[in-house]
Amino acid sequence: MKKIALILAFAFIMTMVVGSLTTVFAEDGEEEVVLYSAEETEETEQEKEDGAKSTKAIAAAIVVAVAAAAGAIGMAIAISKSAEGMSRQPEAAGKINSAMMLGLVFIETAIIYALIVAILIIFVL
Repeated sequence: MKKIALILAFAFIMTMVVGSLTTVFAEDGEEEVVLYSAEETEETEQEKEDGAKSTKAIAAAIVVAVAAAAGAIGMAIAISKSAEGMSRQPEAAGKINSAMMLGLVFIETAIIYALIVAILIIFVL
């Protein structure tokens, strides 16, 4: 159970880190270091907006991918340990099964929260 908690904590921390990086990369009004002449680096407002949208989309994809991967690993560990516990003590299979299902619900909820954060990154920021 400690491994699952660590995996969920890692997924949550990565979600927050990627979400905060999105705001850093998507801010407008910052001066950029110009390595080329002004003619070569002129960007329209539309191009800057498209660049910000693509950065947000990449960050959202990373958030969902990390959360889904961590959740899948956590679910696999939970299911394997519960199957092992049920094989060792068949009389406790009902309690083990209900505890496993509750744990899987919590893991899936964390993944759904990551999806909501990703949607907020895309549409609100």
